[in-house]
Amino acid sequence: MAGAHEDPPEAAKLTGVSKYFNSITLRGRAHVAMATYASLAVLGLYLYLKPSKKPAAV
Repeated sequence: MAGAHEDPPEAAKLTGVSKYFNSITLRGRAHVAMATYASLAVLGLYLYLKPSKKPAAV
């Protein structure tokens, strides 16, 4: 069971950022999903915490 999640041979050719964010390996797909969720969380926090606009005083 220890070798059940081995990377395919194509994964050895990956370099740079594509080594971590790819569609070939299970870990690469997990990193893409985590980055997507993290960016949505940051966007949600920004929209929630940004100062509200006050109407212009006339």
